[in-house]
Amino acid sequence: MILTLNDIHTYYGTSHVLFGVSLSLDYGETVCLIGRNGAGKTTTLVSIMGLTPPRSGSIKFMEEEIVGMPTERIARKGIGFVPEDRGIFAELTVKENLQIPASPHDVRWTLDDAYNLFPVLSQKAKCGGGELSGGEQKMLAAARALMLSPKLLLLDELAEGLSPIMLTVIIEGMRKLKEHRITILLSEQNIKFALALSERAYVLEKGLIRYQGSVEELSKDQEVSRKYLTV
Repeated sequence: MILTLNDIHTYYGTSHVLFGVSLSLDYGETVCLIGRNGAGKTTTLVSIMGLTPPRSGSIKFMEEEIVGMPTERIARKGIGFVPEDRGIFAELTVKENLQIPASPHDVRWTLDDAYNLFPVLSQKAKCGGGELSGGEQKMLAAARALMLSPKLLLLDELAEGLSPIMLTVIIEGMRKLKEHRITILLSEQNIKFALALSERAYVLEKGLIRYQGSVEELSKDQEVSRKYLTV
């Protein structure tokens, strides 16, 4: 397994948010973490990145314990993170945003790789990041994370707020990305989007894993959907 979370408990101050979350990803898998708003999906990702470290439990990346490591060191080990708020530099051009990261790994993503994944970024290479649409900014954030040549990519609510047309473009780019065999963990409220890209799913509700299994099995399980996914 490339990533293993075992019984992690994460807090915000005195608020207990994750209650013994355990999950794992194998090399090259795309796995989704789905659930309603406030279920703990984002907290799971920031726990992995060390932005809000768990108070107990284990997180192993490529068999190495990373709980307690600084976020920068975790990223340099090969975990890319695209937050919900995108975090791009609005005052820099698309090209400049992509040129900021420097991969510490032997296998490096290039500008051409990023442009092949999301062609619109090539067309708007000289535009400021703040001039892009919301969907284009999400593409830029994902492409920028890839410039560090990560082995694992964490994507938080990539589909949120996108039009159907932009969703189609993002899905197309993500399917191209899957061909590179990068391991991906998707945190999503958009169930259709997440299941279209994933092989396995975890359902999170109030900080607890309520379901884990294949996407095919989840699609057939109306009880899980009714209890934990419908609004």
